[in-house]
Amino acid sequence: MKMYPLRWVQMLQEPVGALKMAGQYDVLVKKSVHFNLTKDSHTALKMACAARGLSMQEVIEAFAKRIEIEDNKFLKFLDEVVEAKKHKTKKNFSNSDVESIFSMIEDED
Repeated sequence: MKMYPLRWVQMLQEPVGALKMAGQYDVLVKKSVHFNLTKDSHTALKMACAARGLSMQEVIEAFAKRIEIEDNKFLKFLDEVVEAKKHKTKKNFSNSDVESIFSMIEDED
């Protein structure tokens, strides 16, 4: 049987309001997401967000919320991504992607 620190057990037994006031609520209800984007995609997303006064995190959260509520436009977008993935024959690399790959190879030598 795995033993947990007493404070963890107490946190799980406290009502949500008490956790919220203790500043520990976010730890229990948020998840971290880690993924990689191409340099060009990252730059385009960051610039589009900044132009609108948004952070990339706010945009990704809004996108996920639309999926959560089953927004038809966003579900259709996901279906389009699935179809594009099925028909993708080769991966297209941008010039900056190629430069990054060669830089990494050179750094290892």
